Amino acid sequence: MRRSSTSRRLALLLLGTVAFFVTFTVTPALADDTLRIAFIAYQNPDQLLENVEPVVEYLEGTLGEKVKAFTATDYAAVVEALANGTADVGFMGPLQYVMARRQAGARPILGEIYNGSDTYKSRIFVRKDSGIKSLADLKGKTIAFTDPISSSGYLYPLDTFKMAGLIKTRDDADAFFGRIYFAGGDEQAMRAVLNGFVEAAGVGQFSEGLLRGNERGEVISIGESRDIPSHCVVVGKDLEEKRVEKVRQALLALNEGPNHGLLQYLYGVDGYVQVNADTYNEVEKVATDYGFLQAP
Repeated sequence: MRRSSTSRRLALLLLGTVAFFVTFTVTPALADDTLRIAFIAYQNPDQLLENVEPVVEYLEGTLGEKVKAFTATDYAAVVEALANGTADVGFMGPLQYVMARRQAGARPILGEIYNGSDTYKSRIFVRKDSGIKSLADLKGKTIAFTDPISSSGYLYPLDTFKMAGLIKTRDDADAFFGRIYFAGGDEQAMRAVLNGFVEAAGVGQFSEGLLRGNERGEVISIGESRDIPSHCVVVGKDLEEKRVEKVRQALLALNEGPNHGLLQYLYGVDGYVQVNADTYNEVEKVATDYGFLQAP
């Protein structure tokens, strides 16, 4: 029987791993000239809202309209916000985007450049002293993922085990592992491994950097996924093309020039590159193979 994501999350909370779970609140009607932007808060949502304030001010000055920022820690909430019209723009991962395209006709306008690349990977981490040397050694073990619709924190870690010939479907994963948990974030999943609550974590490749310096040597990676297109900036289908283009150009302008420093508040990216739906075709195929999406 498939365990519910709620029970998995609760189990990690009971084990002492702190996670933030905030429901995206439907916002009251705003003026037509207010641009509503949804951000995923991977850690503290209040801190993220404070961090993006300078970006909001920059966008208001550049776009010539009001900008309202919202946060969510539930990945599905950003997809829902674009679908129900409570957000015009969303910052999200590849899997959330392909879901938003299917459900709401959303479209990507920019991809992130992070650590000099517009792609990244998932990695499988274990404690260095665990004795676990290979993906096959995790049969019957416990593993923490990030979120049920995370690209690097669930979909592509599963694909890593499939590429190794250990599973074929999502249901196979439930049978392969002793127990699966969703921790709510990459750092939470990594700390679950570090503190011995689970034996492995399937998360984004840079998650090791979320640990303190003296902690990083206590975990190792034993597997890595294929390349994943970067996180993206997505717009709702009803946002006028003129406004879409202004948002695109305003964010691209941060790649260089006097406002380059604002990128530190946008998840610390190096900049942005233009993308389109074709950029994420492989993500959609992988998501369909695992039943996250129905075959078109």
